[in-house]
Amino acid sequence: MAIDTTTAPSPQAAPPAPAPHHPKLSARDKLVLFVLCAAQFMVALDFSVLNVALPVLGADLGMSHSALQWAVTAFALPSGGFLLLFGRTGDLFGRRKLFLAGLALFGLASLLATFAWDPASFLTARALQGVGAAAIVPTGMSLLTTTFPEGPQRDRALGISGTLLSLGFTVGMVLGGVLTDTLGWRSTMGLLTLFALIVLPLAPGLLPESRTPDRPRLDIPGAVTVTGGLLSLIYALSTAAERGFGGTDVLVALVAGVALLGAFGYVESRAASPLVSLPMLRRRTVAWGNLGGLVTFSMMSTVVFVLTLYLQEVLRLSAFETGLVFGVQGVASVVAGVYAPKVIGRFGARRTLVGSLAGQGVLGAALLGIGESGWSVWLATAAVSLASMCHLGAIISYGLTVTSGVPDEEQGLATGLVTSTQQVGITIGIPLLGVLATTAPDLLTGTRTVLAIDAAVVLAAAAAVAVGLRRGGVRA
Repeated sequence: MAIDTTTAPSPQAAPPAPAPHHPKLSARDKLVLFVLCAAQFMVALDFSVLNVALPVLGADLGMSHSALQWAVTAFALPSGGFLLLFGRTGDLFGRRKLFLAGLALFGLASLLATFAWDPASFLTARALQGVGAAAIVPTGMSLLTTTFPEGPQRDRALGISGTLLSLGFTVGMVLGGVLTDTLGWRSTMGLLTLFALIVLPLAPGLLPESRTPDRPRLDIPGAVTVTGGLLSLIYALSTAAERGFGGTDVLVALVAGVALLGAFGYVESRAASPLVSLPMLRRRTVAWGNLGGLVTFSMMSTVVFVLTLYLQEVLRLSAFETGLVFGVQGVASVVAGVYAPKVIGRFGARRTLVGSLAGQGVLGAALLGIGESGWSVWLATAAVSLASMCHLGAIISYGLTVTSGVPDEEQGLATGLVTSTQQVGITIGIPLLGVLATTAPDLLTGTRTVLAIDAAVVLAAAAAVAVGLRRGGVRA
């Protein structure tokens, strides 16, 4: 995207423009940013800290190999399904209140997961964690975008948030390996409980209340149809990963999901105060930006899932050694977080998003060279780390693309769409593609198949986003 900096000719020379002022964050702003980013970090940590522990957890609780993906899906199902509803509820009734309630529920659910005694109790705890995350993520992002005005401050805040989001995912992989090998898988859930106990007492005194200036009625029909539609679709995809698409419950859930989302579109077009503004969804930046976000999250989460199994079950690495591989990825993410805002400032969010997706796809294709020999560890480490840098660039640039130009009273909706895309992407990638790895004749063949499809999808998305945003752009 080229940003036009030319001006119309003038008979008089204009005085030189003053240098742009980039106000620094005050001490209180930094504390607010710390609390909001810490909560996002905790949610990202929740998703990843358990990944490395899955084989040990399954053996301890008696979960089959194919059922292990439900440890991830039980969390992602409600966190993706309720995001739009909670995002709008926070807009209307107070983002701070809902944020604090989500933190409290998340902490209690993590405690239950720590002491789970069978698969049912553990999956129940994971689902409650997902409900808490569905309240934390959109309200936390809305508090961030309404606290920091659009421009350098918001760009910096979103850059830090995106970095910590990716870093939380990676740190979780490392900590998950260390804790599983030393204290057992239950300590991974205990860590989340401790994290919630640290963040929750700090939040009430620092976070300002934030809501829309008017108080329209909540769009109940829209909330019911979109939440039911998302839950049905995510359930259908997740169940199909274990039993295939031929089951009656899968087909019923799939049809119900499509029908409810269709009804949601009809309801929103006639609602006085819609849950989702259809004109917003028709914005080029919102539509194509979210497509890029959906692809980068779904495909990267799938890569990490299949590589976790591959490293432990094909190359016979321990949980700790597997965590170290993803620790290198974490360092790469930190580096990308430092430079991504500068890249966006130089090239714009659109070009950064397209380039990041293309890089992620190319590096995903490079992973097809993995095998059973020891050097494959080095290839996997290098490729996934560089792909993670591109992934982080896509995260930050798609968030800026979607939320740029949106008024404060609709930031909850915009950020709800951003975070819904994130959670739905994390949810659908593993069930749709991960099952190809776990049900293949051998895990190595299945992993390569998943990586090939993954790379093709990301590269196709990069081309589609480039075309879709070719007439418009987003200034960082």
